[in-house]
Amino acid sequence: MNTQKRINQEAGTVEANALRLDQKKAEQIVDALNTDLADAYVLYHQLHKHHWNVEGAEFRDIHVFLQKVYEDVEAAADEIAERLQALGGVPHASMTTLAENATVEAEDEDVYDIRTSLSNDLEMMGDMIEHTRQHIELAENLGDYATGHMLREQLETLEEHTHHIEHYLEDDTLVVDSATN
Repeated sequence: MNTQKRINQEAGTVEANALRLDQKKAEQIVDALNTDLADAYVLYHQLHKHHWNVEGAEFRDIHVFLQKVYEDVEAAADEIAERLQALGGVPHASMTTLAENATVEAEDEDVYDIRTSLSNDLEMMGDMIEHTRQHIELAENLGDYATGHMLREQLETLEEHTHHIEHYLEDDTLVVDSATN
Protein backbone atom coordinates (compact mmCIF):
# COMPACT_ATOMS: atom_id res chain seq x y z
CA MET A 1 0.00 0.00 0.00
CA ASN A 2 1.25 3.45 -0.87
CA THR A 3 2.43 5.32 2.24
CA GLN A 4 2.14 8.74 0.63
CA LYS A 5 -1.27 10.19 1.44
CA ARG A 6 -3.15 13.11 0.04
CA ILE A 7 -6.64 13.37 1.49
CA ASN A 8 -9.12 15.15 -0.76
CA GLN A 9 -11.90 15.17 1.85
CA GLU A 10 -12.00 13.74 5.34
CA ALA A 11 -14.61 11.14 6.18
CA GLY A 12 -17.50 12.53 8.18
CA THR A 13 -17.32 15.98 6.62
CA VAL A 14 -19.76 17.72 4.33
CA GLU A 15 -18.49 20.40 1.98
CA ALA A 16 -20.44 23.00 0.06
CA ASN A 17 -22.20 21.48 -2.92
CA ALA A 18 -23.00 22.63 -6.44
CA LEU A 19 -26.66 21.66 -5.88
CA ARG A 20 -27.09 24.82 -3.80
CA LEU A 21 -28.52 22.92 -0.86
CA ASP A 22 -27.65 24.65 2.41
CA GLN A 23 -24.69 22.89 4.04
CA LYS A 24 -26.50 22.36 7.38
CA LYS A 25 -29.41 20.73 5.56
CA ALA A 26 -27.03 18.66 3.44
CA GLU A 27 -25.30 17.41 6.61
CA GLN A 28 -28.59 16.00 7.93
CA ILE A 29 -29.36 14.29 4.65
CA VAL A 30 -25.82 12.93 4.31
CA ASP A 31 -26.09 11.39 7.78
CA ALA A 32 -29.40 9.75 6.88
CA LEU A 33 -28.08 8.49 3.54
CA ASN A 34 -24.94 7.06 5.12
CA THR A 35 -27.19 5.06 7.44
CA ASP A 36 -29.18 3.85 4.44
CA LEU A 37 -25.93 2.94 2.71
CA ALA A 38 -24.71 0.94 5.71
CA ASP A 39 -28.06 -0.85 6.02
CA ALA A 40 -28.04 -1.67 2.31
CA TYR A 41 -24.66 -3.36 2.54
CA VAL A 42 -25.70 -5.42 5.57
CA LEU A 43 -28.79 -6.57 3.66
CA TYR A 44 -26.74 -7.17 0.50
CA HIS A 45 -24.37 -9.53 2.30
CA GLN A 46 -27.16 -11.38 4.09
CA LEU A 47 -29.09 -11.87 0.84
CA HIS A 48 -25.93 -13.07 -0.86
CA LYS A 49 -25.37 -15.58 1.95
CA HIS A 50 -28.90 -16.91 1.50
CA HIS A 51 -28.44 -17.05 -2.27
CA TRP A 52 -25.37 -19.26 -1.75
CA ASN A 53 -26.95 -21.52 0.85
CA VAL A 54 -30.54 -22.05 -0.32
CA GLU A 55 -31.55 -25.71 -0.65
CA GLY A 56 -34.73 -27.64 -1.24
CA ALA A 57 -37.39 -28.17 -3.87
CA GLU A 58 -37.71 -24.44 -4.61
CA PHE A 59 -33.92 -23.97 -4.76
CA ARG A 60 -33.68 -22.65 -8.31
CA ASP A 61 -36.45 -20.05 -8.14
CA ILE A 62 -35.35 -18.71 -4.76
CA HIS A 63 -31.68 -18.74 -5.78
CA VAL A 64 -32.48 -16.61 -8.86
CA PHE A 65 -34.85 -14.36 -6.91
CA LEU A 66 -32.28 -13.64 -4.18
CA GLN A 67 -29.70 -12.75 -6.82
CA LYS A 68 -32.10 -10.22 -8.35
CA VAL A 69 -32.80 -8.73 -4.92
CA TYR A 70 -29.16 -8.37 -3.87
CA GLU A 71 -28.30 -6.87 -7.25
CA ASP A 72 -31.08 -4.30 -6.79
CA VAL A 73 -29.84 -3.55 -3.25
CA GLU A 74 -26.30 -3.08 -4.55
CA ALA A 75 -27.53 -0.73 -7.30
CA ALA A 76 -29.47 1.28 -4.69
CA ALA A 77 -26.36 1.49 -2.50
CA ASP A 78 -24.35 2.82 -5.43
CA GLU A 79 -27.01 5.43 -6.17
CA ILE A 80 -27.06 6.47 -2.49
CA ALA A 81 -23.26 6.81 -2.41
CA GLU A 82 -23.26 8.95 -5.54
CA ARG A 83 -26.00 11.17 -4.11
CA LEU A 84 -23.98 11.55 -0.90
CA GLN A 85 -21.07 12.88 -2.92
CA ALA A 86 -23.29 15.24 -4.89
CA LEU A 87 -24.48 16.67 -1.56
CA GLY A 88 -20.86 17.27 -0.51
CA GLY A 89 -20.55 14.24 1.76
CA VAL A 90 -18.28 11.23 1.98
CA PRO A 91 -19.99 7.85 1.60
CA HIS A 92 -19.11 5.22 4.18
CA ALA A 93 -16.90 2.70 2.43
CA SER A 94 -14.99 0.46 4.84
CA MET A 95 -16.59 -2.71 6.15
CA THR A 96 -15.92 -1.57 9.72
CA THR A 97 -17.58 1.81 9.23
CA LEU A 98 -20.54 0.28 7.40
CA ALA A 99 -21.08 -2.27 10.19
CA GLU A 100 -20.76 0.38 12.90
CA ASN A 101 -23.29 2.68 11.23
CA ALA A 102 -25.92 0.16 10.19
CA THR A 103 -29.20 0.24 12.07
CA VAL A 104 -30.07 -3.32 11.04
CA GLU A 105 -28.40 -6.41 12.40
CA ALA A 106 -27.33 -9.29 10.20
CA GLU A 107 -27.88 -12.86 11.25
CA ASP A 108 -24.83 -14.79 12.39
CA GLU A 109 -22.59 -17.01 10.25
CA ASP A 110 -24.64 -20.18 10.70
CA VAL A 111 -26.64 -21.58 7.78
CA TYR A 112 -30.38 -21.80 8.40
CA ASP A 113 -33.26 -23.37 6.55
CA ILE A 114 -34.59 -21.12 3.80
CA ARG A 115 -37.80 -20.30 5.68
CA THR A 116 -35.77 -18.93 8.61
CA SER A 117 -33.40 -17.12 6.24
CA LEU A 118 -36.23 -15.45 4.33
CA SER A 119 -37.95 -14.52 7.61
CA ASN A 120 -34.73 -12.81 8.69
CA ASP A 121 -34.57 -10.99 5.35
CA LEU A 122 -38.20 -9.93 5.70
CA GLU A 123 -37.55 -8.50 9.16
CA MET A 124 -34.50 -6.53 7.99
CA MET A 125 -36.27 -5.25 4.91
CA GLY A 126 -39.23 -4.11 7.02
CA ASP A 127 -36.89 -2.08 9.22
CA MET A 128 -35.28 -0.57 6.14
CA ILE A 129 -38.70 0.34 4.69
CA GLU A 130 -39.51 2.26 7.86
CA HIS A 131 -36.15 4.09 7.80
CA THR A 132 -36.51 4.92 4.12
CA ARG A 133 -39.92 6.47 4.70
CA GLN A 134 -38.46 8.61 7.49
CA HIS A 135 -35.57 9.68 5.28
CA ILE A 136 -37.89 10.61 2.41
CA GLU A 137 -39.79 12.87 4.79
CA LEU A 138 -36.54 14.34 6.15
CA ALA A 139 -35.15 15.10 2.69
CA GLU A 140 -38.35 16.67 1.44
CA ASN A 141 -38.83 18.73 4.61
CA LEU A 142 -35.32 20.10 4.03
CA GLY A 143 -36.12 20.95 0.40
CA ASP A 144 -34.13 18.10 -1.18
CA TYR A 145 -36.80 16.74 -3.46
CA ALA A 146 -34.33 14.89 -5.70
CA THR A 147 -33.11 12.74 -2.79
CA GLY A 148 -36.74 12.18 -1.77
CA HIS A 149 -37.54 11.04 -5.32
CA MET A 150 -34.53 8.71 -5.43
CA LEU A 151 -35.48 7.15 -2.09
CA ARG A 152 -39.12 6.79 -3.20
CA GLU A 153 -38.05 4.77 -6.23
CA GLN A 154 -35.82 2.60 -4.05
CA LEU A 155 -38.66 2.16 -1.57
CA GLU A 156 -40.96 0.88 -4.32
CA THR A 157 -38.40 -1.76 -5.31
CA LEU A 158 -37.72 -2.77 -1.70
CA GLU A 159 -41.44 -3.07 -0.97
CA GLU A 160 -41.95 -5.20 -4.08
CA HIS A 161 -39.18 -7.60 -3.04
CA THR A 162 -40.53 -7.69 0.51
CA HIS A 163 -43.97 -8.59 -0.80
CA HIS A 164 -42.48 -11.45 -2.85
CA ILE A 165 -40.64 -12.81 0.18
CA GLU A 166 -43.92 -12.69 2.08
CA HIS A 167 -45.40 -14.89 -0.66
CA TYR A 168 -42.50 -17.35 -0.47
CA LEU A 169 -43.21 -17.72 3.25
CA GLU A 170 -46.88 -18.65 2.79
CA ASP A 171 -47.94 -22.17 3.69
CA ASP A 172 -49.18 -23.12 0.22
CA THR A 173 -46.67 -25.19 -1.74
CA LEU A 174 -46.45 -27.65 -4.61
CA VAL A 175 -44.04 -29.78 -2.60
CA VAL A 176 -45.69 -33.05 -1.55
CA ASP A 177 -45.85 -33.88 2.15
CA SER A 178 -43.58 -36.90 1.78
CA ALA A 179 -40.78 -34.66 0.51
CA THR A 180 -40.71 -32.64 3.73
CA ASN A 181 -40.67 -35.63 6.11
